Amino acid sequence: MASTSTAPTRSPLPPAPGADRHPALALANTLQTTPGGTADLIADRDLATDWLLTFRLIPEATPLGDPCTARLHTLRQDLRALFTAVTQGTPPPRRALTAVNHALTAAPTAELLAWDPERGLHRTTGHPLDRLTDHALALVAADAAALLTGPDADKLSACGAGHCSRFLLRTHASRQWCSVRCGDRVRAARAYSRRAGS
Repeated sequence: MASTSTAPTRSPLPPAPGADRHPALALANTLQTTPGGTADLIADRDLATDWLLTFRLIPEATPLGDPCTARLHTLRQDLRALFTAVTQGTPPPRRALTAVNHALTAAPTAELLAWDPERGLHRTTGHPLDRLTDHALALVAADAAALLTGPDADKLSACGAGHCSRFLLRTHASRQWCSVRCGDRVRAARAYSRRAGS
């Protein structure tokens, strides 16, 4: 029986088709289930920071804190819910739509007006790391909206290997798997089943 432990690790699989062009797709695929178990590629603040840096969503030398990492995890969960609904042809969950729309609009474009007893009325920019996280999540959410409503929308697919939890953009109509590894596993299982049946 496959392990179900979640450990911070590097991806056991190559990037799925389309993940290099769509950070939203790449983020959804940072939670990977394979026969060997589950890998969370942004499990902690260091891995989450590295992932955001890979896609140039935050500046260098910007370590993410635990609250910002949790926000990235939440957006991933909501993107996975949206992608699952789209690939299954079901209405998207309202919570996921609301969360992605919130991420789209949460990045402030101006300093806000605030008040406290010591300073009185003043303009504030919020915590710098919160602002960077707002900006990064807004970029990912904008990419998700573009993916789900643009020319690639009909190419979005869940990997056809039953043990895999990743999404991909089909490069051609017959593409069913996110990687050669998944395709090889499915073909091997079919061959084994045919031999066992005969």
